[in-house]
Amino acid sequence: MTKSFNELRKKMTPLAQKMVAEKTKQILEEMQLQELRQAYHMSQKRMAELLDTEQANISRIERRTDMYISTLRNYIEAMGGELEIVAHFPDGDVYINQFRDINKENKRKNNGFRTTPTAFPE
Repeated sequence: MTKSFNELRKKMTPLAQKMVAEKTKQILEEMQLQELRQAYHMSQKRMAELLDTEQANISRIERRTDMYISTLRNYIEAMGGELEIVAHFPDGDVYINQFRDINKENKRKNNGFRTTPTAFPE
């Protein structure tokens, strides 16, 4: 007979329960772009439509380990999110706001229209 996870969790020590909760939180907080897109039930095709590009470009973006901040920001915003860049130091975190208005500035320069190079400058 199979048991539900809740039944098994009740038998765990409080320390084990805490460790499982922390590991679950860590897994949910750390995702690759492809996993994040899939978690939002969005296809590469739909993402490409939102970003006015080809599906193949979405695939390339998701495989990159290095990209422009504007590319990552566009990707995140297409899913309804907001990109924040945080530097972690032993004495505290610092939110880097230097890149916050990159897209607003680019859109203003282009009269509100996003061009392909702005969307994917790489």
